Amino acid sequence: MAEAGHEVRARHEFRGMRTVEHYFTVPLDHSAPDGEAITVFAREYVSASHSADSAQNLPWLLFLQGGPGGRGNRFGSLGGWGKAAAKEFRILMLDQRGTGLSAPVDRNTLPLRGTAAEQAAYLEHFRADAIVADAELIRKALGSGPWTVFGQSYGGFCALTYLSFAPGGLKEVLITGGLAPLTGPADDVYRATFQRVAARNAEYFSWYPEDRTMLERIAGHLRTTPEFLPDGGPLTVERLQMLGAFLGGNTRVDSLHYLLEDAFTETAAGPRLSDPFLDQMQGIVSRRSNPLYALMHESIYAQGQATDWSAWRVLAEYPEFRPHADPLLLTGEMVYPWYFEQDPALQPLREVAGLLAAKQDWRPLYDVRQLAANRVPVAAAVYSEDIYVDRKLSLETAAAVRGLEVWETGDFHHDGIADDGEGIFSRLLGMARSGRR
Repeated sequence: MAEAGHEVRARHEFRGMRTVEHYFTVPLDHSAPDGEAITVFAREYVSASHSADSAQNLPWLLFLQGGPGGRGNRFGSLGGWGKAAAKEFRILMLDQRGTGLSAPVDRNTLPLRGTAAEQAAYLEHFRADAIVADAELIRKALGSGPWTVFGQSYGGFCALTYLSFAPGGLKEVLITGGLAPLTGPADDVYRATFQRVAARNAEYFSWYPEDRTMLERIAGHLRTTPEFLPDGGPLTVERLQMLGAFLGGNTRVDSLHYLLEDAFTETAAGPRLSDPFLDQMQGIVSRRSNPLYALMHESIYAQGQATDWSAWRVLAEYPEFRPHADPLLLTGEMVYPWYFEQDPALQPLREVAGLLAAKQDWRPLYDVRQLAANRVPVAAAVYSEDIYVDRKLSLETAAAVRGLEVWETGDFHHDGIADDGEGIFSRLLGMARSGRR
């Protein structure tokens, strides 16, 4: 195995914490360690309550962010789960490859790889297996023994890959909203999540029945009047449905009401969508800042078979989510081919996305036999009504991992650690260490 180059470039102290900026050099393709290399960034966070000397003796905790395509959190201070973890850990916040400062992937950088086929081949190296291999090289470069890993959402998927292929690097694993299905096609995931999203729509509009009227008014307006976002891209009914992203959490679901309430403004030409509304919609529907999510989202479920635009195909089974349905429903985190037509940031990547959707020979992401023989303590929070990671599929995975302790709760949604991160982290850490719920 290759060794990671390691460089520390900056250290800072502010608001009760110290940070260290780490840059690592790792192989693009871990099966060819002498080939092309990329740079992976991670930031260390340590509570200033620990002296500089004593902090060097703290064990490491690696945080794996949700995604794919989500960079590591940038803490302004230690709160929530970070506050709880910093009591006894040095936190390493990884920018997973392709995100943040780690060989970022976007419409500007990808064309440097060459043709669409060459770009797609490059992106094959940006899944959980490569992220885990990066993490192992980083762990060794830091001189750490087996460390604690905390995975949120897609970070939990990566943690299962870690347990599959490099369990010797793990002391204990905590997972929130991230127990991926170990086998089966992506279609199974979307059939489950479409049903949960429909139920969440019903729940939301029971709280805010006036928002049902407003949503239909906006949709009707868009069917007759062209509206454009600040980047010049169209706001269509399909893109309006992407507001369902708000439904996946408790900490921001009510913000959807605030967004909808000032959708319209009066103009000389009659009612039009307001600038504040369009500006906020831009931030919700554009993938300018994280195109890797749209490109790689379905591939996180792919093992040995093509996804073939799974969510788009499964949508045909749920006509209530069509843009002309009455009543109109909001969608979840699904990615559709038209994203690469309507989003200016994704249009240059349309052919690449099609090649990835058609790819048949994706490598395995999990070793079911290794997970069945697992000896690493694992504790996972499963959110009963999670619209992104289905409860039933999560519990099936939990049962397939030897010794995995489950805490199922209906008190939180997918963004649970934004709601009560300190309590959730502390509970899971205690479960992993005690073997009891």
